[in-house]
Amino acid sequence: MTDLPLTASETATARERPRVPWALVAACCLGSFAATSSGTTRAPFLLDMARDLDVSVPLIANLFAMTATAWGVASLVGGIGADRFGRRPFLLGGPIVLTLAMFGVARAGSYLEVVVWGTLGGACCGMFMGSMMAEVSDRTDDSQRGRALGWVMSGQSLTLILGVPLAAWLGASIGWRGVHLCVAALAITSVLGLAATTRARPLAAGGGQGGKPVAFRAAFTGPVLRLLSTVIAERICYGLAAVYFATFLIESYGITLSGVALPLALFAAGNILGTVAGGYLADRARNRLVTFAAAMIASAMAALALFGWQPDLATSVALGFLFMLLNAIGRPSLMAALAAVSSEVRGTVMGLMGTCASIGWVGAAALGGWMLVLGGFPGFGPLIAALALLGAGLAVLRR
Repeated sequence: MTDLPLTASETATARERPRVPWALVAACCLGSFAATSSGTTRAPFLLDMARDLDVSVPLIANLFAMTATAWGVASLVGGIGADRFGRRPFLLGGPIVLTLAMFGVARAGSYLEVVVWGTLGGACCGMFMGSMMAEVSDRTDDSQRGRALGWVMSGQSLTLILGVPLAAWLGASIGWRGVHLCVAALAITSVLGLAATTRARPLAAGGGQGGKPVAFRAAFTGPVLRLLSTVIAERICYGLAAVYFATFLIESYGITLSGVALPLALFAAGNILGTVAGGYLADRARNRLVTFAAAMIASAMAALALFGWQPDLATSVALGFLFMLLNAIGRPSLMAALAAVSSEVRGTVMGLMGTCASIGWVGAAALGGWMLVLGGFPGFGPLIAALALLGAGLAVLRR
């Protein structure tokens, strides 16, 4: 049996159906990978950096908090600027200055210089990440936006599964300074890709693209604020598991630090698969917020099992993979829902999303440390479940 030929109207509809700007998505994915690598790839070199700069390890570890804070503040500033002056200056300027910042870190002769250049690098990342999300959203039809944003976000997940191990491998021969130079090369390469894919006028032209600017308060409607609160809850859930999973395995099963490499790779793989699959699901769901809420409820159940039941190492690793998969499946739906605002304030909203994500990361580190003091890892499951259910409730409240 053969397929019936398309009618003239059906052929025209297929021809007019908007396509995902895959070249732009790929360039943004590389930019996302470079931005996340600028801070995360320092993790294997805490001791080396402390020895080289003649400071304590906690001072080097504090660089992560400084970077995250600068990222969160600059994300809002960059989003507002992108709506007022256009996306392209931030899309290209951010990675260019990040390249210079990574060169500065590589050549730093003191801890203070590393702080200055590293903080500048974090600010640059915040400046262009929100603009990237807004640009992709502008150029993608709403029916395919979840998939496009999901692929962009996969660049951050790739840092965990590829960036950090590759940095550790390269660092054995070129040192932590050489790794920062490699990140600089990644950043400047992303600039070339973004420059080549952002020349044409986007699908939806907003205030920052030549239209009349909308009042700043237009980005702070009730539904947007509720979804931004949901972003904080979701990031805390993710951060509690991501930051403390290795420690949880070491304490629960007595394995060595090198022994957690494969479990962490599987953990990160669940995040990547969930993000990609969640993007496709977001574009087929009748209601994206209900889809997000369902994923959060399912991840709450997985968190209770992960931290409340440890029969053996393999089961805990499988539950960790499942939690990350379920958590990530809902994320593109939430991002696509936030992007469904007027294009004139989309940059501001996506910048606010980055700021809220940074708040969530800081909250996860603080709550995790507090929970370890109070009751240890058994309390992580109920805490993550409660926050996941809160996020699900906020998402569907007056949706």
